[in-house]
Amino acid sequence: MNTLALGPSWLDPDYLIQTFGLIGVLVIVFAESGLLIGFFLPGDSLLFTTGLLVTTGKLDSPLWLVCTLVVAAAIIGDQVGYLFGRKVGPALFSRPDSKLFKQENVEKAHEFFEKHGPKSLILARFVPIVRTFTPIIAGVSRMNYRSFITFNVIGGLFWGAGVTLLGASLGKIDFVHKHIELILVAIVLISVVPIVIEYLRARSQSKKKRGEDTGHDAPGTPNPPAERGRHAKR
Repeated sequence: MNTLALGPSWLDPDYLIQTFGLIGVLVIVFAESGLLIGFFLPGDSLLFTTGLLVTTGKLDSPLWLVCTLVVAAAIIGDQVGYLFGRKVGPALFSRPDSKLFKQENVEKAHEFFEKHGPKSLILARFVPIVRTFTPIIAGVSRMNYRSFITFNVIGGLFWGAGVTLLGASLGKIDFVHKHIELILVAIVLISVVPIVIEYLRARSQSKKKRGEDTGHDAPGTPNPPAERGRHAKR
């Protein structure tokens, strides 16, 4: 199966699976679920392609076993991220930027966690970059461990098994199999939509806040009509 590379060849899902097999898939899922260096990995398209290759017989492993191992890798990855966050704590927010680490990613994950609470562990699974940092932020925030485990398992099941089974199911459809390049592009674009929406929302709020600050703090701003009326009566 030839797929359209959406970046370097070593990030192409088909190339990764054909080269490293199921073990490679599990390592990538683990890394993307909770290691700081895993945020750039192709999680969604990788799982979809894995399910498709299982269905077409190009990945010689039972679907139930693949789903079980993927879910386990996702859950363990989040677990490692949580423990890392608890150990590092606030120091994570003062860590300088580097080629593989951007403070902006931590801040976005923190905002996402604060906005959605514990359920963010489920929602973040489907948002690239955010899914890598959210379990770490949960650890930094010292989220109740029992709650973390519960939402971690639910999120791992929905994402790990869900996306893989989706690929396996759609892989049986001739159109999907013949146009896998377009399907993978669509998956990547859909994955990016939440990030674009969040970026536009944050940008809009930032402009609105700057406008309000300018209106209140600008020197020489005339008094509102109500204020002028009170001064006139005096």
